[in-house]
Formats: sequence, C-alpha cells, structure tokens
Amino acid sequence: MERSRVWPGVAAAAVAAALLCGCAQSDFTYVRDDDGATYFKVPSGWRKVDQKSLDSALFGDMESVSAQAQKQGTWIVAFDAHSKPSVTHLLSGSGDDDQPFVIAKVKKLSESEQNQVSLNGLRNSILYVAVSDDVRKQLESSEVFPLKDFQLLADQVLPIQDGVRGVRSIFNYRVLNAVQTFDETAYLSADGTKISTLLIRCSAACYRKRAGEINVIAQSFKVKRLLNQ
Repeated sequence: MERSRVWPGVAAAAVAAALLCGCAQSDFTYVRDDDGATYFKVPSGWRKVDQKSLDSALFGDMESVSAQAQKQGTWIVAFDAHSKPSVTHLLSGSGDDDQPFVIAKVKKLSESEQNQVSLNGLRNSILYVAVSDDVRKQLESSEVFPLKDFQLLADQVLPIQDGVRGVRSIFNYRVLNAVQTFDETAYLSADGTKISTLLIRCSAACYRKRAGEINVIAQSFKVKRLLNQ
C-alpha cells in the first residue's frame, strides 16, 4: 500500500526532471546556411556579428550595384567570442583581451569557376594560403595588403564523404605587428557548384590556449549532399 503511494510521486518527479532537461539551454548555437547543406556550431556565448556591418566590410557599400553583384550567390555569417562583437576582429583581435572570431561563407560558383576549382582553390577561398612565393612576395609588399609573414602550421586533405571534398589548413599571418593564427576548413559540394568555408581567427597565444574549443568548432563544420544532387 505504501509502495503504491510512493511510486506515482517518483514517476512524476522523473517526468518533470526529463522535461526540464529537454528545455535546458544548449551549450552551442547551431548554424545552417539557406539550403541547410552547410552547418556548424559555436559556443552559445559567442555573439553574431551585425550582418550589415559584415556585408559592408566584405563587399563595400551595399547600395552600390557592384557590391550587390559580389554578394549575389553568397551566404555569409560571423560570430565573435568578444563581449563587443565587431567585424574588425576578423583579421586582428583586441589586444590582451583577444577572443576567437569565426566566419562562414558559402559561395555559388560560376560555370567557369566550377571547371577550374581545385584543392588550392579551396585553400584560397577566403585568405591566400596556397600561392607561389612570387605571388606572396608581391602581395605582402603591397601597402594595402594587411597580412605579412605567412607561416603554414598544418594542412590536411579531408576524406571524401558522399562526393564532398575538403581541406583544412592552419596558418599564421602577422597583422599589425601581432601574430594571428587562422584555422580554415573548406569544402566543395558534391555537385561541384558551391564552396563552403569556415575560418576561425585568434591571436597565436589565444589559439594555443583555446585550441581544444576551436577544434570542436572546426570539426563540427560539415557539408552534406542534398537529396536532389
């Protein structure tokens, strides 16, 4: 008799606990592009960068025809671990309070681009990683090019999955006299029409300190084959 009175209470408590767990806030924010084929996650405390500021920084005045043409066919989003997110943190941090910054881009390729795409094209999809020494010297000698003293730390061709090819490169650049570490993963879609890129930046010291956290984000970045491909 006592048992019959106790167990319903226990069961109710268990159900309540399960519901609470189900409603608990996730440790991550999950992000997908417009068609849902490209996705990744970032810690829930990271803040999304203002989209208008991001577009303006990358494409120019969005009221202009040229900027609109550049953005056409491109999906882009960025998140900043800093308490005051800013697109300026894409290439350089905030001094001693430097925090990781991540940007993701999905670009639809033209027919000519599809015919020319390569693994080096993936590596160069946001920043210059795989270029000749002569081209790099020319770039770094330019006053308008802010990246200097390139150093490749790691480069891995990723296993092909469902026809999706990818590469991950980790490298340093000196920006404004501070060494920044960039962790870039890029994929070519199974049908060869899109390049999806995830780039994570942090100062070299920040990257070493938070390498595990950054690696989780990089490994979460995936591209899947859509059913109509």
